[in-house]
Amino acid sequence: MKRNIHYLGIKEAGDLIQQRKLTPVEIVDAALKRIEELNPKLNAFITVLSDQARGQAKAAEAEIKAGKWRGPLHGIPVGIKDFYDTAGVKTTAAFQYFKDRLPAKDALGVSKLKEAGAIIIGKTNMHQLGMGTTGLDSFYGPILNPWDPAYIAGGSSGGSAAAVASGMCYATLDTDAIGSCRLPAACCGVTGFKGTYGLINPKGILEGEESPDEAILWLSHPAITTRSVEDTALLLDVLAEQNDPTKGAGFTDKLVKERKIRIGVANNFRSDGEVASAFEKAVAAIGSLGYSMNSVAAPFGDPAGGIANIEADRKSIASQAFKDIDILILPTTAATVPTIKDTGGNPQALSPENTAFANYYGLPAISIPCGFDSHGLPLGLQIVGKPWDEDTVLRLAYQFQLATDPDDRHPID
Repeated sequence: MKRNIHYLGIKEAGDLIQQRKLTPVEIVDAALKRIEELNPKLNAFITVLSDQARGQAKAAEAEIKAGKWRGPLHGIPVGIKDFYDTAGVKTTAAFQYFKDRLPAKDALGVSKLKEAGAIIIGKTNMHQLGMGTTGLDSFYGPILNPWDPAYIAGGSSGGSAAAVASGMCYATLDTDAIGSCRLPAACCGVTGFKGTYGLINPKGILEGEESPDEAILWLSHPAITTRSVEDTALLLDVLAEQNDPTKGAGFTDKLVKERKIRIGVANNFRSDGEVASAFEKAVAAIGSLGYSMNSVAAPFGDPAGGIANIEADRKSIASQAFKDIDILILPTTAATVPTIKDTGGNPQALSPENTAFANYYGLPAISIPCGFDSHGLPLGLQIVGKPWDEDTVLRLAYQFQLATDPDDRHPID
């Protein structure tokens, strides 16, 4: 086998499981060993479900032997951000006052993953209540970047990004309210995706607790962290709702479907020199794919305006910002990954200025790795599409990953 088990792609691992060359028990044992070795250093998981995961793996192995293969996620270890309810397993949002909170029912997304045969291996650490971008403020302690523990992992889904990047699990179910899946994905060198508002049902996020303010409800999107666009599409095939009757959920099949794409290269973002340099190289790589490219302004808007006009703005965004383009590209972060020391205790030290507009307008957006800075920390490229055009976002991101032939570097071998 060319790579360690814990860094296999989901499709590759799933194929090996289906072909009986690798068992769910072996793959789960490898992930649990990885967690045992690395979680004390990175603090990516709040709860590790060792016994439960091994039991699910044995059941999956028996099903597959009996010819009842459920699909590419069958037997694959995944993590769940500690925002999502898990039946009989504490769900805390990394918040002290929820430390003993024990839901009776799984969140809808968790149920869908289980039905697809995925193995829930644990609950990932996060910035407390999703209220920061550093991942440092958690009742269970700060999350550290697997590339260098002196740096932040990002937030609020920092535990998920650290876990996926270091091979503790293959994917995670997350949330993204201002970039809180895409930002840590960029910091940790993995793929972070959120769909159009409504694509994935959020039911079961701290179910029964006092609702957050209305702005958070409008801005927050269920999200997915993986190591590749192909892996993201596989999870979307399971998690996506059929909200748009003109679109099917076959995201994986559509990755290879040829399509014309008009690309807008954002010209109004702020970035430091290293981010700008990496973005220029990414733009050149995308340019080699043969699509039309034009310089455009990203619809950042004025966040101080609140959400009074959010419904009308979401209805008009496609005809305004995407009238002459299909896709917008820009850096995920405005600056390189900060050290823990450099955050100065500021929970928003990692700026969401390049990501939050996609939440306001409810747009599909993905962050994919596009290189490293001078300190060896990852950098992210963001691809944003018009509402309900996940297919094009994923197609371009997939092509970029193939065209750039990213090296097989991992933070911890």
